[in-house]
Amino acid sequence: MDFGFSEEQEMLRDAAKRFLADNCSTKFVRQMMADATAHDPAFWQKLVQQGWPGLLIPEQYGGAHGTFLDMTVIVEELGKALAPGPFFAAALMGVPALLEGGSDALKKEFLPKIAEGKFIPTVAIAEASGRFDAGGIELKAAKKGSGYTLNGEKFFVPDAHVADAIIVAARTGGAGENGITLLCVPSNAPGLSITQLKTVDMTRRMCHLKLDNVAADTVIGTPDNGWAVLRRVLDVATSALSTEMVGTAQKSLDIAVDYAKTRVQFGKPIGSFQAVKHKCVDMMVAVENARSLAYYAAWTVDERVPEAQSAVPMAKAYASDMAKNVTSESIQVHGGIGFTWEHDCHLYHRRALAGEANLGNAPIHRETVARVLLS
Repeated sequence: MDFGFSEEQEMLRDAAKRFLADNCSTKFVRQMMADATAHDPAFWQKLVQQGWPGLLIPEQYGGAHGTFLDMTVIVEELGKALAPGPFFAAALMGVPALLEGGSDALKKEFLPKIAEGKFIPTVAIAEASGRFDAGGIELKAAKKGSGYTLNGEKFFVPDAHVADAIIVAARTGGAGENGITLLCVPSNAPGLSITQLKTVDMTRRMCHLKLDNVAADTVIGTPDNGWAVLRRVLDVATSALSTEMVGTAQKSLDIAVDYAKTRVQFGKPIGSFQAVKHKCVDMMVAVENARSLAYYAAWTVDERVPEAQSAVPMAKAYASDMAKNVTSESIQVHGGIGFTWEHDCHLYHRRALAGEANLGNAPIHRETVARVLLS
């Protein structure tokens, strides 16, 4: 069995690396951190020209009809570049939701627009509890005529402030995985308030949603059976996030190693000191372990095999701890300069901390793995 990426996928990786080197420098990342939205329409159109937002979309809807493993290659490079904006929300949450649960009419309406860069979707799952499981969905959706009325709050919704529509997970009855309905709400719907949250990583904005008698009549999937669609969305997004954190940690490690080779103390590069060598080697081992888990998880998601139930949370649990620790150790290798605002080290650490918290932290996913293994 070949466990490597194909020649075409490696070419895609090289092309992504070159594109991001030219268009997504840390200077640009800092500009987006200070921006009111962290979304640059010009940069978004460049991503669209590369075909990345529409990579998972079938050709019949204007996409590239790529596989999730193709997307995995792109996402790892995006993690290295700390790419800002709504790519994750649109391409790795909104698109999978529409592909999995959208009717033919909805796919024809929305997917070509996403591929053309004219429509940005996102998905609202978590609430005040911060949970991303079925039990955490409590926002009420009451039946009204042919549609629904939504009342409640959603937290940590990625890039809702620049989205054209938000797919809201709501409770329409039952408990647990039963009685969840996914409703597509225009971002300008009456009664919908969107507020940006102050988070550790302002290159990817999280938002708070308040819904006060918001009308919604577009159902993604079938009423009361939205969890099946949401499960797929979470598998795709969580696996992609694990891979992205591998990319972020790898770049942070590369920066630390380059610094250790050039920073001289006592007449020698600090990389020649045993303590620094061991630290860098430990960081490398952690990154490689996380990469193996992330790639395997991506394969299980791409193939839709049962092993995804344990592989995805396993990858996310390990990558969460790994990225946080490796980016922190990179700062330590740099010494005092690593703690300053002018150095880029903290940018990677911020992204790692945000990635750790997003879609469930390491203890939550370890608990999920334990439940799967004991079932």
